[in-house]
Amino acid sequence: MEAYATADQVWAGGLIFARIGAILMLLPGFGEAYVPPRVRLSLALVISLALWPVVRATLPGLPDTVGGMAGWIIHEVVVGLMIGLLLRMFMSALTTAGEIISLQTTLSFSQTANPMQAQPGTTLAAFLTLLGVTLLFATNTHHLFIAGMVGSYRLIAPAQPLVMSDFTTMAVRTLGDSFLLGVQLAAPVLVFALIFNLASGLIARVMPSFQVYFAAAPLSVLLGLSIFALSLGALGTVFIDRYRRLADVFVSGGVGG
Repeated sequence: MEAYATADQVWAGGLIFARIGAILMLLPGFGEAYVPPRVRLSLALVISLALWPVVRATLPGLPDTVGGMAGWIIHEVVVGLMIGLLLRMFMSALTTAGEIISLQTTLSFSQTANPMQAQPGTTLAAFLTLLGVTLLFATNTHHLFIAGMVGSYRLIAPAQPLVMSDFTTMAVRTLGDSFLLGVQLAAPVLVFALIFNLASGLIARVMPSFQVYFAAAPLSVLLGLSIFALSLGALGTVFIDRYRRLADVFVSGGVGG
């Protein structure tokens, strides 16, 4: 940029900041409740300055009225919130998997503070959400977030009107896919719980005097957690692969993914 900023340059930077700031407010890892607002705002400002020479050709000129400026800013904030919400929605797959596994291993009453959701949840769900965010950074998936911010200007250009029907369709599909993925990630423990409960029921029918519950409860926890630990590597690999596919939708600037 020049040594001084013209009105058009300030307008372009502010318009980029509106979209980037809204995305970072909901982005996994960056938009969590424990991340200080100053850090998020500073990061949004730095990214906006870095993207200014890349996307300035797609930005509209400075409007003549205050109402026109407010309209463009609201448009960009809504677009950023939509993109961030889609990326945040898919993280619910890990929460779903954790809740299902906790239910099947009789650990659903074990509650702990979930820093990702700023509210109490099952311990396994909190562990899986923390694991998911760790995997996002360990596999450099957060680099796709930056590329996706640039790709979003091809996917949803500022000059284009908002198509809420397309966003609603994609949001419903993303939420459905995340729930389906959560059930699939918990499938090993689900299969174990089904077989274990059937075996416990048969033992209870064959030996009515035997206290099945007192023997089965600790075994259910021990064996269930063992199977969960053994499947943890595959669980993380499948999740991060599916999440990268979602991020690639914005990087490529299309909705085919």
